[in-house]
This record gives sequence, C-alpha cells and structure tokens, in this order.
Amino acid sequence: MGFPIQASLAEETANQEPGITQEITAIITAKQHPYLMLSNFQNRTEDLESLYKMSNHQLLWLGNPDAEKNINEALGLLENAAIHGLNPNNYDTATLRQKLQFALKFKPDSYQELALYDTALSISLLRFVHDLHYGRVNPQGINFNLKLREKKLIDLPLLIKNNLVQNTLAQLPLSVEPTLKQYQKLKQALASYRELAANAPSFKLDVKETLRPKNSHPQIAELRRFLTILGDLPEDTTANNAEKSSLYTDAIANGVKKFQKRHGLNADGHIGKSTVIALNVPLSQRVTQIELAMERLRWLPELNAGASIIVNIPAFQLWAFDDINQPDANIVNMRVVVGKALKTQTPVLMAEMHFIDFMPYWNVPYSIIKNELLPKLIQNNNYLNKENMEMVSVFRDAENPTELSEETMNLLKDGKLRIRQRPGGKNALGRVKFIFPNKDDVYLHDTPSNALFSKSRRDFSHGCVRVANPQQLAEFALRDQDNWNAETIQQAMNTPKTQRVILKKPIPVLFFYTTAFFDQYDNLEFYPDIYGHDAVLLGALSKPDDLSDQSLFVSTNTAPEALVK
Repeated sequence: MGFPIQASLAEETANQEPGITQEITAIITAKQHPYLMLSNFQNRTEDLESLYKMSNHQLLWLGNPDAEKNINEALGLLENAAIHGLNPNNYDTATLRQKLQFALKFKPDSYQELALYDTALSISLLRFVHDLHYGRVNPQGINFNLKLREKKLIDLPLLIKNNLVQNTLAQLPLSVEPTLKQYQKLKQALASYRELAANAPSFKLDVKETLRPKNSHPQIAELRRFLTILGDLPEDTTANNAEKSSLYTDAIANGVKKFQKRHGLNADGHIGKSTVIALNVPLSQRVTQIELAMERLRWLPELNAGASIIVNIPAFQLWAFDDINQPDANIVNMRVVVGKALKTQTPVLMAEMHFIDFMPYWNVPYSIIKNELLPKLIQNNNYLNKENMEMVSVFRDAENPTELSEETMNLLKDGKLRIRQRPGGKNALGRVKFIFPNKDDVYLHDTPSNALFSKSRRDFSHGCVRVANPQQLAEFALRDQDNWNAETIQQAMNTPKTQRVILKKPIPVLFFYTTAFFDQYDNLEFYPDIYGHDAVLLGALSKPDDLSDQSLFVSTNTAPEALVK
C-alpha cells in the first residue's frame, strides 16, 4: 500500500486553479515536451499520467512552500546519476537547473509555464528511476536472450509520490536499483575507479622484451606505484631507495601476478605483450567496463532464491551457487571453454537445467557435418569408424546405424541423414552432459580435451560450454537427488551405458557476458571483450531513448503485485 498524502499537500493541490489541470493534461496527451532533449516521451506517458492522477492533475513540485527544497533534491539525484553508471545529460539536468529560479518566480496564474516545468522534472525523474531499475537498452535487441519479467513488481510513479510526500527523495535510488550483491560491489568500485581515473598519474609501460623478476627496467618505480594504487601491491614501507630502484623484484612480481589474475591472464609474473596491453588500458576504460556491467545486471529479472549456475563468457568461468541471494552460500567455481570468438560464439541466455545425461551420444549439428565432417568423410570413407561415429535416420538411443554408401552419402549431404558419436573415450561431450532446453541448443558438458583448460584464453568450442570439473558440477546438481552421491556419479561416468537423470527441481542457468565482475573472493576482475559485445552496447547507449515496457514484460497488463515499502 502507498503512504497517505499529507494533509497540507492535499489542501494546497485542492486550492490550485483548474487551469493547471488543463495544461498538465494537454502535455500528457501531446506526449511531447519542448524543454527536453528527447522531447517525445511516449513510452513514459502511462507513468506520467499515473503520477499526476494521484494529485488530481495538479502541480507536484511547484506552487508549495517546499518547492525549492524538493526540486533541488530531485535535481541532485539527476545530477549525480553518474554514481549509478548513468549519464546525467540524459535527464536534461542543465536545462532544468537553468530554468529553476525562473520557475520558482512564476505567478500562480502562469498555468502553462508552471505545468511545463513541473512535468519536465517529473518526466526526467521517471526516466531516471526507470533506467536505474530496468536499464536503458532492450537486451533482446542486441542478442542477449534473457527472460522477460513475468509482472511488474514495482510501481515507479507511486514510489516517486511517496518519497516526495515523506521527504525521502534522497532514498529513491535505493528503492529501485538492483539488490544483487554483484551490482552493489560494482557500484562501490565505480566510485573508486572514477576517482583513480581522474586523479592517478598517467601510466604507460614500454617493454620491448618480456620482463622477468630480477631484470631491470627504468619504469619499475612507476609500475610499483601503479600496482599500489590499484590495490594489487601493498603500500611500500621500506626505505626511499625502493622508490628509485629499477629492479623488478619478487615483491613487485607478486603484485603483477595479482594484476594478471584479475585480468584473465596467466599469473606467472612475467610481463609480456598481453600483460603490457592490460597494464596500459586507461583507467577511464575500466570505468566504462564497470558501467556496462551495471547496465547488464539491470536487465536481469528478479532471481529466485535457491541453487543457480552462472557462466560468465569472457571470464571463461562457471559459478554454481547454493543460493545466489546469500553472500555466504557455498559456491562451486571452475574454468570453462566457450565458443570461438569469430565463428561459433556462445549465446547469452537464461534457461533451466532439467536433466543430466551420463555417457551421452554427441548428436552432431548439421553445420559441423557440412563444414567439417563431410570433407573428411569424402577423403576417408573409414573416418566415421575411426572417430567412433555412426549415421542414423533420427537421434534416438536405440536407433540402428545406417551403412555408408553413395546413396546414404547423398542423403547426408542433403541433411536427410544425421551423424552421432557413440559414448566412449573419444566422445566430444565426454562422460556427462547437462541439459537445459533452449532455442540455441547449447549445453554444459565434459570434454576429453582437458589441455585447453590450462590456457588463459579459452574460446575454442562450437558454442556449447565445456566444464573443467564435470563430476563436481554433477555433484552440485544432484546433491538433493535420491540415490546420487559422489560414488554413484563416478560410477555412472565410467559405465558404458547411457542413462538420463531427471532433476527433481530444475536449476536456473544463466550464460552471461560482462567484462567487469567480482569473483567469490571479492576481487574485481576485468576481461577482454572477446565477442565485441561491449562495443555494441556502447553504440546502443550512444542513442538514448525511453525503453518500452512492452519489451520488458511477458504481459504489461499485469498490475504490480508487490511495491517497495
């Protein structure tokens, strides 16, 4: 329920002229505002109408003794939008600030001028809270296949009205921003990195050959200061000689190792080409990465309590949580291999894991048959036997294989026959496959190619995600399942027979993409933008627009079920 409107405010609005009602109604009906850079507010019209309906289409901000205080508080929120990774310019803060003193002096019968300023501030504030809660970009429009929200859980106009009445406008962002711990940590990091970007000395390391501990380099002192600023190296309390030393010491190398680990590099302390590139990324770019990470987290619908699995694609990492909403919950973490950057990218998606196949067949996608297997089969008609593969009419466990002949080869080329790989040591899916039905037909699975997990960059697959410790993931997924434990799982992974286990309770799976991310040890990590998604998002954000609610919800006709108190 909403807070009751204070009596004094109710009396003031009751005494206002009907001319205000006509002017406010005209602005809402026109869906255009001359004060605003983005003058068309069609996608915020419903919220604006709801907001003014609560005050009988009278002024919200002007025309009362608290007008200057309330407007300054609202403008303060908009002017400080950068705290939340948003752009204050999108909310016409300069125009609203410039017009404020004139607006405060408008005569009571200056209906049009009063209505224009009042509604301009309301639209800007509605845009701000909408952006902060839902994000500024439709993720579906940039191939982030995230689930739509089932229903509205928050009434933004009512929140604004209640906070205005209760004199708590400063608390408004806390009521609408994501509550995820990841988001809150990134918000704190944004403030720190923005300060570093503004005040830290510029640093660019010039290394011709790989720098190793015990080597000397003229920029070592600069490197030490830079690592200290970032928190990768403790404050140096030794004598001033260290400030001038050009020796690459083991202590500094330990700081480099921490930096390397936080940036998805091989943490060996050797400063080669990749490490130099990461060290030389401007801190302003790290600020941008954090802002983009926060934007993407706003796109996520409310996550239910309980077990969940998250893969961060550019991090090449998987995290399995007992409860994502509990910071102290047990977390399983492992390396993964994802899709090739230029050819077979792993998609962003949300789905639910429903079953697990032990000793699975690999049903080869037609694109792989066409582009990879057919050329090999044409050169060597024994290729399928060599790779423990077989042709079948349909993908079904009991299906009998089809013999290779000129006729069946033509059917295979036409996509009328299929190829699968039998369970066993050569099977591309390894010994276990974790299945969560999705339109991209990707899944998590084991692999016989374990050597790839030792590489720092791991985009080698055809789109599915290979996991480094499949037994541990199976134990996580089956931990509440009757008759399943570490021993029975190991047995299933070493028995030739294919068997499917249906989960009693499906587990949400999120394949996500963010190049700034806090790991389970509270280390802020940055990753290369391997698929170019950061660049795409920056392009979308450069064209500000009001996000339509129709793009957010399964049904926009559902009334809010739970309002922020």
